[in-house]
Amino acid sequence: MRKGEEIVVRMPKEWGGIVPSEAFLSEARRIVEEAEKKDIILRAIGGVGIRLHSLDSADFCKRLGRLGLGQQEFSDLDFMAYRKQRNRMEDFFKSLSYRKRITTLSTASSERHVYFHPEGWFSADVFFDKLIVANHPMDFRERLELDYPTIAATDLLLEKLQIVTFSEKDLKDTLILLISHNIEEKDGKELINAKYIANLLSKDWGFWYTTTNNLKKIESLLPKMENINDEERADIISKVNKLLDYIESEPKTTGWKLRAIVGPRKVWYQHVETDEL
Repeated sequence: MRKGEEIVVRMPKEWGGIVPSEAFLSEARRIVEEAEKKDIILRAIGGVGIRLHSLDSADFCKRLGRLGLGQQEFSDLDFMAYRKQRNRMEDFFKSLSYRKRITTLSTASSERHVYFHPEGWFSADVFFDKLIVANHPMDFRERLELDYPTIAATDLLLEKLQIVTFSEKDLKDTLILLISHNIEEKDGKELINAKYIANLLSKDWGFWYTTTNNLKKIESLLPKMENINDEERADIISKVNKLLDYIESEPKTTGWKLRAIVGPRKVWYQHVETDEL
């Protein structure tokens, strides 16, 4: 919230000051559906997007406890859209009674709009074409139609694995995606495209370094997580190893090889301020 912007929060007393997860999930679906009616392409990303793409793993998600027992599971909604439709976004969200945050140089440069829920429950962030506010920016041009109402599972996974400071929340989001989807060489509604990931990382040493470090971190942390059973643990480790095999076997570009010589002695990622995520 910016100076001069007052947000009044009105929610049912029975919620106890915590917005339930279903309110986030149902609102994300509604926004995407309403956008489609107006020929606007919006796709949910982030934690809410991951949950929407992993509804069959509700029990697993509950056991993990994304932010801990008794904590609100999500903080906001995040969407990806095409920049060519950017000028239509404000009127669209206005039609849903959302209010746009005052534009700043920061939000303009990051190709990001922020809209406030009419009851003040949360904000909705909309990014255009690229996720620039990231350690390793991601390009979504020509990829939003691959899935609905979220971005593809492949991109949801990369969105998490590109984070250098891989938090417990990011770990849990990644585990949810891995337990809920199969690893294949193609795009599909319930698939993670290992070939696409391997090809993308073969051109960018920094992105490769962060992603492979996080995958190896998952493998080392899993044995310490008591709320995951042996069968789930084995399934996730198998998928992590399969992804690593694809990534390692993909031929690397000359640029990748030259950057690998320098390695982590030089900063390999873009710094991102926490409040911009």
